[in-house]
Amino acid sequence: MVMDLLDPLTASGGMDDGSRASVLDEVIDSVNREFPGQVLRSPNEAEREQVVTRIRSLVSSGFRSRGLPPSSTEQDGLVEEIGRRVMGLGFLDLLLPPVRTDLSEIAIYSSGLIQVMKKASVRWEDMDLTVEAGEVWRVLNLILGPQSRSVNEATPSVNAKLPATRHNPGGGRIKVLHPAIAPGSGYPSVNIRLFEQKPVLPEWLLERGVMSPEMMEFLGEAIRSGQRILICGATRTGKTTLLSVLCNYLPPAWRIVKIEDPEEIWIDRKTVQTVEARPKIPGSEVPAYTLADGVDDAMRMSPDYLIVGEVRDGRAGMALLRALMTGHAGACTLHADSPREAFERLTTLMGSDMSVSPRDAARMIAASVDILVQIGIVNEERKVTSIARVDKKLHSGEVWFNPLWKHDESSTHIHLNWVKS
Repeated sequence: MVMDLLDPLTASGGMDDGSRASVLDEVIDSVNREFPGQVLRSPNEAEREQVVTRIRSLVSSGFRSRGLPPSSTEQDGLVEEIGRRVMGLGFLDLLLPPVRTDLSEIAIYSSGLIQVMKKASVRWEDMDLTVEAGEVWRVLNLILGPQSRSVNEATPSVNAKLPATRHNPGGGRIKVLHPAIAPGSGYPSVNIRLFEQKPVLPEWLLERGVMSPEMMEFLGEAIRSGQRILICGATRTGKTTLLSVLCNYLPPAWRIVKIEDPEEIWIDRKTVQTVEARPKIPGSEVPAYTLADGVDDAMRMSPDYLIVGEVRDGRAGMALLRALMTGHAGACTLHADSPREAFERLTTLMGSDMSVSPRDAARMIAASVDILVQIGIVNEERKVTSIARVDKKLHSGEVWFNPLWKHDESSTHIHLNWVKS
C-alpha cells in the first residue's frame, strides 16, 4: 500500500487502513479475473478507460457493502492507486512521466526512504512518500520478470532496464541490491537513472552555462569533421548528456552505429543503428554480449561515426581504440576526474584486462583520440572544465594534452568565463 503525504488522492483520510486495504485487494482481484493479462499489461486508451470505469464501479460497491460513507476524495484516490497497480508500476508511476517530468534519478534505500534528484541538480531530495516493502518488491517483479531476471540471495545484485513507454520514451536503467547484501528494513536497495525523453539540444546546455557558445561551436565542428572525441567526468557530471548534445551536429546523411550498455543516448534521425550489450542470463548457457563485442561488430557495419557509451573495462577500451586507430571516427565517455586521470585509467584498465604495456597503451591513446573534453561539478553546477587537443607524440612516454579552453574558477554563474589558450 502507498501513502503520499503530499497528495490527498492517495491518503486514507477518514477511512481506516483495514477497510481501505480490504477494498483495494477485493477490487484488484476482481479486475485481474475480469480482464486479460495482455490488456492490463499494455492497454490502449479505450481499454484503459474501460478498466478505470470498472474499477470505479467496484470501489463504489466496496464502499456501499461495508456501510462506508461515500467520499469522492477517498474513492478517487483508491481508483487511481488501483489503476496504477493493475495497469502500471504502482507507486513508481507517481515519480515517472507523465506525473513527474522533472526527475533524473530515483533512489529507494533499504530502510524504505525514497529520494529523487531533479534534472540540472546534483543533490538528492527526500520524498514525502511512504511505500510498504511488499509493494516495492511487487513493482520490481513487474519490471524484472519480462527481462528474465530476478533478485534474490543467489543473485543479490541485478542490472536491468526501465522499459520505455509512450509517456516515458527514454526509459531508464535500474540497479537493485537484495537485503542479503544491503541490510535494512526488508526493502531492496534500488537506483533508477531516467534517460531523457527527447533528444537534448545544444541550447539546453548553453542556457545552463555548461559551456560557452564558442566552445559548443568548436565541438560541433569537430564532430562534423569526423574527429575522435573522448568525454570524461565523474559520476553524474553529465558525460552522456553532453555526448547526446554533440550528436546533434552529426551530418544528416551519415550512418551512425551506437554501442551502449544500456541504451541511453537518443539521436533523432533514421540513420542510427543501436547495438546494446547484454549480460549473461543466470542459469542459462547464453553468453554475455559485451560493449567490446558491440564495437567489434560495428567495425564491420561500415559506420561513418561510432558512438560508444561509457568504457568501463580494458577489453572495451582496447576494442574502441583499435576501431579508432583503423580509421573509424567516433566519440565515447570515460569515468575520470581529469585528462591525466583519463590517460592513467585507460592505461590501467588495458594493462590489467588485456596485458597491454603502459607505453603501448599510451601510443594507442595518442593515436586514437583527437579531442578530450572534461566535464565536472563546479559550485553545485555542471560545467565543462576543460577542452584539450591530444598531442600525437608522447612526452616522456605519456600522453600530452594541449589545452584549448579552461574554466575560470573565479567566474560566477552570472559572469561565466573560460580562458582560451
